[in-house]
Amino acid sequence: MDSWIERFVTYLRAERHYSEQTVAVYEPTLCGFAAFIGGNGQPIDWSLVSREDVREWIASQMERRKAAATVNKQLSALRSFYKYLLMCKAVESDPTRTLKGPKKEKKLPYFVREKEMDNLFDHMVFADNYAGCRDRLILLIFYSTGIRLSELVGLDVNSVNFHSSTIKVLGKRNKERIVPFGAELKEALEAYLPLREQQPQAADNPALFPGVKVSRITKKAVSDIVKSCLSQVTTQRKRSPHVLRHSFATAMLNNGAEIEVVKQLLGHESIATTEIYTHTTFEELKKAYSKAHPRAEE
Repeated sequence: MDSWIERFVTYLRAERHYSEQTVAVYEPTLCGFAAFIGGNGQPIDWSLVSREDVREWIASQMERRKAAATVNKQLSALRSFYKYLLMCKAVESDPTRTLKGPKKEKKLPYFVREKEMDNLFDHMVFADNYAGCRDRLILLIFYSTGIRLSELVGLDVNSVNFHSSTIKVLGKRNKERIVPFGAELKEALEAYLPLREQQPQAADNPALFPGVKVSRITKKAVSDIVKSCLSQVTTQRKRSPHVLRHSFATAMLNNGAEIEVVKQLLGHESIATTEIYTHTTFEELKKAYSKAHPRAEE
């Protein structure tokens, strides 16, 4: 092993107290880089390594079909190594300083198609009692408003304004936003509230969805309800409350909503976060085109 790499690994263990798991990533990464630029196993003069050397090494890793996230971790290890070399005055410059790693591929969000959601609300049979009414309402709130799991759990009865057909939501970093809802959700809320009042756990409890042994329904209980119900209308692997949030956003964009409107409804701070749903809708368009156009498959 190169002497400077050996010293760096010792430094990570003895002075930085890095875990063996982290060292197990750094050490082979640096040895691999040394082999790449040295080739014949000769001692490395780290001061002669150029930005282009590092760029070619990154390219070689990508050519080996390594994931962008993996290559970025390796580049991070090399950056840490050069910070150490600078600290030890073994080099005068850092060839990694201005380099950017490969962009991570954005995974398209999972969502349930509109036809499957129609089956859920129009054809699936919910129990004719408080639990059945509550479960359907939970699903409808997620799909009608796109709110997060934590936001739903945090809803109070007085969060709902029937006069304006809006829900006041407390989002990330305690930011409030007002989300509108339609006639179907309004009817479901009006049917649910009288049943809620009959529950012993509802007495003097502001929560829209009271828990059984706790003041509010738990996130796990809501997730279990969503997973159980979605499993009856879709075969996709992910069946979580967040999938319903994705389904809301995708349905809105597919039906002509402006992306800025969807951004506001979801409570995103950046339009870039919302833009991933445009990729989803574009993928749907491509599938529809390939299926429908007579010459698309030629």
